[in-house]
Amino acid sequence: MKPGAMAGGSPLEQRVRSAVAAHRADRGALLPILHDIQAEFGFVDPSVVPILADELNLSRAEVFGVISFYHDFRETPAAGTLVRICRAEACKAAGADELVEHAKRTLNTDVGATAPDRSATLEQVFCFGNCALGPTVEVNGQVSGRVDAKRFDALVAKASPNDRTVRA
Repeated sequence: MKPGAMAGGSPLEQRVRSAVAAHRADRGALLPILHDIQAEFGFVDPSVVPILADELNLSRAEVFGVISFYHDFRETPAAGTLVRICRAEACKAAGADELVEHAKRTLNTDVGATAPDRSATLEQVFCFGNCALGPTVEVNGQVSGRVDAKRFDALVAKASPNDRTVRA
């Protein structure tokens, strides 16, 4: 908490200020703070932008710019099962594009969207660092390599939306 700041506030505000306190001395503290917030809540609520701006002596535009630039930061919670598919070159060469098309049909949603029944959110990632085992898929925080359509279906079928390891 900033010197002289009032204790209290909402639980979200208290948690944000606690994350700031944990990283205040870090160079480039905003990124690890945003990662902490997303890891805890599953997304970065837009209401934290003014708090972070105040605590870190940044403009709201600077904070929002970082959140919107990095695609891993979400501004709304993911629904149901969170599926992320690598679309980088190595995974693409191993069949990621076909896998994405299969995932879109299976989950009834497009990349970067949530299914109408809110059962799943489908996102793309540009490298999990698992290049030798592509295509790589992450389902609720669990990374798997060499995923084809059949394995994708099995991973999604066994996933529980209540058992999500939030990735930041």
